[in-house]
Amino acid sequence: MNDKQKISKRLTLTWVPLLCISCFFLGAIFTSRFRGPSSDSGGQLFLQHRRDQELKIASKDYAHEKKKSQEKDVMEEVLKTHKAIESLDKSVSMLQRQLSRTQSSQKIVDVSTTNSSTKGNQRKKVFMVIGINTAFSSRKRRDSLRETWMPQGQKLEKLEKEKGIVVKFMIGHSSTPNSILDKEIDSEDAQYKDFFRLDHVEGYYKLSAKTKIFFSSAVAKWDAEFYVKIDDDVHVNLGMLASTLASHRHKPRVYIGCMKSGPVLTKKTAKYREPEFWKFGEEGNKYFRHATGQIYAISKDLAKYISTNQPILHKYANEDVTLGSWFIGLEVEQIDDRNFCCGTPPDCEMKAEAGEVCVASFDWKCSGICKSVDRMWMVHAMCGEGNKAVWDANL
Repeated sequence: MNDKQKISKRLTLTWVPLLCISCFFLGAIFTSRFRGPSSDSGGQLFLQHRRDQELKIASKDYAHEKKKSQEKDVMEEVLKTHKAIESLDKSVSMLQRQLSRTQSSQKIVDVSTTNSSTKGNQRKKVFMVIGINTAFSSRKRRDSLRETWMPQGQKLEKLEKEKGIVVKFMIGHSSTPNSILDKEIDSEDAQYKDFFRLDHVEGYYKLSAKTKIFFSSAVAKWDAEFYVKIDDDVHVNLGMLASTLASHRHKPRVYIGCMKSGPVLTKKTAKYREPEFWKFGEEGNKYFRHATGQIYAISKDLAKYISTNQPILHKYANEDVTLGSWFIGLEVEQIDDRNFCCGTPPDCEMKAEAGEVCVASFDWKCSGICKSVDRMWMVHAMCGEGNKAVWDANL
């Protein structure tokens, strides 16, 4: 072998390992460049997939917990409702027991009361209660009735015990407690014992309220078949009044008097002006039918109706209109009896001579007997039924 060949062989043996090592490093470099990004992307996808799984698991856990919470809330509401129903049931049961006891007590009172005086708060059972509307300034009017058609003293007590007829002057109190006016009524009542005191402040424009309080108070005190309101300037024949009412005693809801339907007055200067005139329609309209206020009678059921519903019964300016309005819409029999509104002599005198004695007499133009203090005795002498009539009345 020559020298050139030896040198070439030596060089070849030297470069082969170097070339191999260089190729190895070059391959590693190329591998890391081409595989690195792919490996990173796979890791990110794996991490994203893991996060998604964790979110799904967390969402399921949250939904499960929320459902449990909602179910718990619903159960709590159900329990609350159940407890409320139980409480309501107990309240209703208690009210029913109280109502039953009240009704039983009322039945006992109705059965046990008689025409004689009773003890405690039991109501006296009578035929009729007459309330004569009067005022502090009407002492002379009251005396004119005591001296004519209204019994006094023992006769008044006997009338209540034997015939079941209660006759009382009804009056409230003054706006000042224990005033001179109140003391004068107390003194008069001590003498005659013929007053029915009401929890009411007296006043001309408070007659509607006074009427309501009278019926409510009378129902609480007496168990009567009829309740009658009369003005203190009207002449009354008690026997004829009692007999007339007795003829209607089997009717459940009776409203008796002289029925009328007067105009609704709107002028501010009118005596009987109706401030709520607009409720009755166009100007010039008339009121519904109602009994004139001088005297009227209502049966027990209607008096009880007033007593029970007095907080919500509306009051108009005129007392007679007010009473009539309370019965609108009810099954009430209105009885228009013209013997409740006879004129003074010669009207009532002529009827008496014809055998038709009037229940009540007054003058329309005065809304009572004109100058009643001076003329009551004359009307009584000419139109009165006689002292025995009330005692002979068949009740």
